[in-house]
Amino acid sequence: MKNKVQKLLLLMSLLLGLLVPTVLASTPSLAAEQTTTQSDKYLKKIKKQGYMTVGLSADYPPYEFHQTINGQDKIVGFDVSIARRIAKDMGVKLKINEMGFDALLGALKTGKVDMIISGMSETPERAKQVTFSKPYLHVKQVVIAKKEDAAKFKTSADYEGVAVGAQKQTTQETLAHNELFGAKVMSLQKTTDLVLNLQNNKIKAIVLEKPVADAYVQQNKDFAITKTSFANSTKPTAVAMPKDAPALTKQVNKSITTINQKGLMTKYKKDANALMFKKSSFFQQYGSYFLKGTLYTVELAIVGVFFGVILGTMLAFMKRSKNWLLKAIAVIYIEFIRGTPLLIQVFIVFFGAQMLGLGLSALISSMIAVSLNSGAYVAEIIRSGINSVKVGQLEAARSLGLTQTASMRYVVLPQAIKNILPALGNEFITVLKDSSVVSVIGVGELMFETGVVQGASFKPFSPLIVASLIYFVLTFSISRLLALAEHKMAASN
Repeated sequence: MKNKVQKLLLLMSLLLGLLVPTVLASTPSLAAEQTTTQSDKYLKKIKKQGYMTVGLSADYPPYEFHQTINGQDKIVGFDVSIARRIAKDMGVKLKINEMGFDALLGALKTGKVDMIISGMSETPERAKQVTFSKPYLHVKQVVIAKKEDAAKFKTSADYEGVAVGAQKQTTQETLAHNELFGAKVMSLQKTTDLVLNLQNNKIKAIVLEKPVADAYVQQNKDFAITKTSFANSTKPTAVAMPKDAPALTKQVNKSITTINQKGLMTKYKKDANALMFKKSSFFQQYGSYFLKGTLYTVELAIVGVFFGVILGTMLAFMKRSKNWLLKAIAVIYIEFIRGTPLLIQVFIVFFGAQMLGLGLSALISSMIAVSLNSGAYVAEIIRSGINSVKVGQLEAARSLGLTQTASMRYVVLPQAIKNILPALGNEFITVLKDSSVVSVIGVGELMFETGVVQGASFKPFSPLIVASLIYFVLTFSISRLLALAEHKMAASN
């Protein structure tokens, strides 16, 4: 009995001797894992705020697109279903930040979005900037063309001198450049614009992902998928996240594993296809999009010109000032703003504000950018209006005992306003039309909503006609109101 107890104690000692080093060896890795999880500020931020922000470009059915559901505008598609699943697994809500595809990486790097789920494939260039999850889909790349041309394009050697379209900053663009030998590649931001060019014979083919190509071929009987194949035709589609986000990457990979193991992608695709081909009248389904876009466009123009006039007035007086510093600031500002495109200014405000820790929305950023841009032009309009008033008017006011400020306020400016009213009206119309550039950061103005309708309806041309008519009504109405105001001012003289 005693020997059995001794043997049992000896066996337990041996087991402990083997087990303790193993536990000790694993402890640093556990600690390291905990440290890694704790040091991942991105996951902590999402958990703390209670929602995750996903960036996408909702003009790419069936991945993501707009659809009217129960009278409400919704962004749907299987990418959105994946995002919902990831958010659910994290225990947070989903928030979608929609913008142009070529603005998504910038938004991720500046913290505007927590991740990108927008049919994005990993490339060596992108991998240097962001971290990719494990693939949730492997997609074949194909070429579509009109039926009468499809038979001509069998191999990649058949594209010599042929105009081929591809979406900007995508895998399809890279394939078109690298594998369609001699092709003249046209890169555009939106797939709908490429389809419109194909319909009008501006290009002869488009490189697309097969699910997207299938959708367009199903909707347009004039299109067909060619027999052209690529050396690397199948590309993995994954979620893009910030660099140095191991805990967030692990969490997302866990959700993708669940989706793949349970075969949820099949259901997600089926749901997206059912919504994509939902039938109803055009204006019943998309009329609200045009209305919303028009309201945003008018709002942007009013805010832009209102604050532009305030800023422009200050700049005009600064430029006329005898103080060299004030004059220099005004001259530099006006020349810089007038010498750079509004699009660049929109990006600077949108991403720059985020880098400074100011979480400005796309709409507020756009209003600021448009106001700053308008201010530079209004400054020159006001300055020229003041200069158009005869010097004798100011001298007469001063001789009557008015101060410089009072003379300018009561005598010069009222006359200057009458002179510059047509130019200010033209500035308002210009801002109304130029505000369309803010669509790249996801502001739902008229051209943005037109693009949404193009993608959701598979009608690239009709929405443009509707948008052009709306712009015409707006600008014509403003022109008539300005003409009436000028007439009344002339009568008051």
